[in-house]
Amino acid sequence: MGMGAETRRLIAERAAREVTYGMMVNLGIGIPTLVADYIPASLDVMLHTENGILGMGGSPEPGHEDGNLSNAGGYPVTIQPGASFFDSAEAFGMVRRGYLDLTILGALEVSGKGDIANWIVPGKRVPGMGGAIDLAQKAKKVIVLMSHTTKEGHPKIVQECSLPLTVKEGADMIMTERAVMKVEEGKLYLLEVMPGYSLPDVLNATEAQLNVDHVRRQTY
Repeated sequence: MGMGAETRRLIAERAAREVTYGMMVNLGIGIPTLVADYIPASLDVMLHTENGILGMGGSPEPGHEDGNLSNAGGYPVTIQPGASFFDSAEAFGMVRRGYLDLTILGALEVSGKGDIANWIVPGKRVPGMGGAIDLAQKAKKVIVLMSHTTKEGHPKIVQECSLPLTVKEGADMIMTERAVMKVEEGKLYLLEVMPGYSLPDVLNATEAQLNVDHVRRQTY
């Protein structure tokens, strides 16, 4: 089964804590788009989208959507004071020059070394790889948000990715409904166990070797 809305928002809220003052941040399609709703305005963060906004805000109140304002996934957004608009070529120019401090994206698989595979399955709404290759290679920090297992219960955090790679050793952190992890020098470390799960719940659902000596919080 897929994750419910509350679980998705719990992951997004946790990811928002990694955003710091003055960052330029790109949010990918899926759970990452929800992160915008949890970033405090006091941080003066500039959210960037591939479709041409710098200074994107969170979701609008129901009934206040503007059909001309959407994120890269096509969902309505607001804008912050000082926002600017441009075409996709300029948006990707910002990415490829390395101006992004952080990108938060989804994935289908992540290896224990931080390899990311997040191509969308053919026939789905977004049939290509999008901007993920550029984003994952050029951003100063990359956080992956995803479910810990597939709908069939198979691990998505694997020893080696079986799907086509988006980038090798690109992930700095991985956050799921079960855990918060970091990749450092080619090794995967468990930092936190998410509420409602235990350490065995995380280990049993993770194929990659997971080091637990960095755990800050465990929920049993």
